[in-house]
Amino acid sequence: MTEPGQPLERRTFEARSLFAAHPPVLHDGNKKVVLEIACPPGSSHGGQVVTSRWAAMPLPGRFTPGQAVERVVRHAGFYDYRPVLVAAGAVEWHVNFADPNLFFAYGSSLFAQDEIQVAEHPILGSLREALQAEGATARTVERGRPTPVLVAGAERRCHVATDPDPAEGRPRGLYGNEFGRAPAEAIRRATRRIDPPTVTNLVAMAAPAGGHGPYSGEQVTHVLTTAFTGFRAAVLESGAGPVAIHTGFWGCGAFGGNRVLTAMLQVIAAGAAGVDRLVFHAPGESGAAALDAALRLTRGNLAGSPSSVAELVGRIAAMGFAWGESDGN
Repeated sequence: MTEPGQPLERRTFEARSLFAAHPPVLHDGNKKVVLEIACPPGSSHGGQVVTSRWAAMPLPGRFTPGQAVERVVRHAGFYDYRPVLVAAGAVEWHVNFADPNLFFAYGSSLFAQDEIQVAEHPILGSLREALQAEGATARTVERGRPTPVLVAGAERRCHVATDPDPAEGRPRGLYGNEFGRAPAEAIRRATRRIDPPTVTNLVAMAAPAGGHGPYSGEQVTHVLTTAFTGFRAAVLESGAGPVAIHTGFWGCGAFGGNRVLTAMLQVIAAGAAGVDRLVFHAPGESGAAALDAALRLTRGNLAGSPSSVAELVGRIAAMGFAWGESDGN
């Protein structure tokens, strides 16, 4: 039995030996181009990579959603990995929009949020290969229950521009399935090596997929539990300093989640988990509108006295949020 506040499992790897023993296994030529730029011959991998997997945590007995809104900051763009906290001992984490099978498609031609993060942090590919070689459980969901995986100390060694730019050979951008269709020269132009690399901490958690019609109370509870567990684990792993978590419309692309509901539940989960700052990356007018709606509903419809889990979930389910459709990426 795992003790409260302790992960199901934890592993620590020296990055240099991890990459040497378990280089990323790439099946796509364009992914190989990115790796060649990120890790040219003679590259040195530094530091340690610490990974931990966490069982679903019980939700707290009471929530104060209105207070959670005050911890949210909107970022108008995608992840740029710039820190937002300046206090001594501050720790920042970025959500990985994970598949239930950790980093499952990193070597394929797919280039959605999960695969972009692994391409820019190639040690994550090595981590997956090492976990599989050891027979470890590389899953963010097990038996239908969330088991978020935290990865601390991953070097970010390149940036891949995915925005549309006809002059650079990517008229439709490089996101999702467009990456695999692009010529290698366009990938080369889009990829910029980061030297020296920066270091990123990740919370890999999988949103539910394949829903139809209105969200049920059980589905709301699942999303809330997943986010709370991942965020609370990040707080526990961070020590005594303030904690920031960067996220976005997690599970709202290929998984077809509802943007407003997903944002609302992450805000509530972050407040309950003790996160000091939730940086919500919501690019574009539609992103801003969805986040604004989530904050307005959380501040208005869910404000007031602290709510029990049953009351909170019931009130959210009664709002009638409906599933969307997969974007095919």
